[in-house]
Amino acid sequence: MPYGSRLAAQMTRRLGRECLYTPSARLALYLALRRWCRPGARVLMSPVNDDVILFVVLAAGLRPVQAPVSLRDGNIDPAAVPESTWRNVDAVLTTNLYGVPDRVIELRRRCDELGIPLFEDAAHAIGTRVEGRPIGAFGTAAAFSLSKHVAGAAGGFLAVDGVRTRRELERLRDELLVPGRLRADLATTLRPLARSGVRALHLVRPVWRTMQRLGVLERDAFRMELHPLRLADRASRAPGLTAYEPWVRVDLHGYRSRHGALVRAQLKLRVDRLDGDLARRAVGVSLLSGTAWAAPALRERPGCDGPLPLFRAPLLVQDRDALLERLVDHGVVCGYVYDPPLDDYAGAEFVEPSPAPWAARWFAAHVLPADPLLARGITNALTREGARAAHPPTAAATAATVAPCPRVR
Repeated sequence: MPYGSRLAAQMTRRLGRECLYTPSARLALYLALRRWCRPGARVLMSPVNDDVILFVVLAAGLRPVQAPVSLRDGNIDPAAVPESTWRNVDAVLTTNLYGVPDRVIELRRRCDELGIPLFEDAAHAIGTRVEGRPIGAFGTAAAFSLSKHVAGAAGGFLAVDGVRTRRELERLRDELLVPGRLRADLATTLRPLARSGVRALHLVRPVWRTMQRLGVLERDAFRMELHPLRLADRASRAPGLTAYEPWVRVDLHGYRSRHGALVRAQLKLRVDRLDGDLARRAVGVSLLSGTAWAAPALRERPGCDGPLPLFRAPLLVQDRDALLERLVDHGVVCGYVYDPPLDDYAGAEFVEPSPAPWAARWFAAHVLPADPLLARGITNALTREGARAAHPPTAAATAATVAPCPRVR
């Protein structure tokens, strides 16, 4: 029986597509890129994305091409992508940032016209639907993460069409897996329980401050250190996960570990409760959508199809960085801030910069990703802090005022 087949069967029933289990979404995405893209291929993607995804694309031997994004949600704006760029890309990678869907129907149409694959990064979007179809049902392949919606510390899926393709990718996955260890499996199993305990005992602030003081966090800023000289050296060699391991493994060292039955059994229990989790998220999104800080993607949705069960709800606030620091005193730690955009972060040596970077810079600098499961507490904290809403400006005004951030060394 293939590795993780019981978990994969649950996701197959949910999506209606063949799925294979992976230890992480980043490994799932790497498998897809390796399977459908030739070395040196150019992949259109949003610059408002996790830096780990950038390094996964580089590890697959591909060239990341940064797209203009929408101020509404931080996802790719297909209409703003120049035709010259469309004619010179070999694949498209969505983001579904915080669970808000990309313009996937339009992206699917453009990819079909060009004869190139569409990859869905659905790590934030297990419960998101577009015109009645789940995110993950539109692309050539779709990567999902269990560490997001079910509060696991591991686990992912790759959704594809056809049993034959799934079996081919299972063989490639098995070649890339590294042996797991019982000690690591125990830590992976206990970590979500420890986080729940910290929150239940109202210890978020002291624990987080202690971790900051002890220097045990892998990131001192929103982005990991780039180490450009070392990265350039790795880029000059044959691509692969081993070459890019120091970057791809950040925040999830077991991203390609062959987890044992203990981890998989816990994940199955959590997946069994996924629908309840999604329902609670939709309630939290509904509350956050009615606040003054809600991004346009939140405010416009309820009058259409109702609130989505988002992984994070994008709020737009002024003085975001200082506000994030003060929220810790209220027991709220907001992660998943992707600032600066990837082209400012990595530079033209490693990515092709966006032809219109202003929207990504503004959105990345103002978005505050709020956990819908903590919606009431976050709303109360923002009110007590006197948080001021940020309103997306016009293209001309933003292009003139938003400067690129210095590259993270």
